[in-house]
Amino acid sequence: MAQAAYSYRDDSDVPLFDDTTPVAVMDAECALCSWGAQMIHRLDKRGTVRICPVQSPLGAALLRHYGLQPDDPDSWLFLDQGQPYMDFDAVLYACATFGGWARLALCLHLVPKPLRHWLYQRMARNRYTVFGHKDMCALPDPSFQKRLLR
Repeated sequence: MAQAAYSYRDDSDVPLFDDTTPVAVMDAECALCSWGAQMIHRLDKRGTVRICPVQSPLGAALLRHYGLQPDDPDSWLFLDQGQPYMDFDAVLYACATFGGWARLALCLHLVPKPLRHWLYQRMARNRYTVFGHKDMCALPDPSFQKRLLR
């Protein structure tokens, strides 16, 4: 499913947005994803990564562009310099860019990719049952709210 960098710019269904900094497209109603968004906010010391809920028109359009389902997202999408990273690869890529303690997650590269993918899919499909619901967009932190693309 390799696509050229910034391929979404040529997709008329994807609204225009500022893509000069990385964007994490996440489920805003999932407690695990809300925790992940808070971790991005905490670990991204430069404050460059923006968070786009899949429930927003932009988030849904980006997922559809990459062949993912916005109505039942079981994938995490991270865009950096127009390149998409998905699922566990997205988590590892994001951790690598944050630096500091987040780089410890890179030891998970030792787990074979098929097993990482399988574990990610199991967690993603059962995220509401195991972790519940939480509205990330309702988090009161003003500096976090500035990161959200809606």
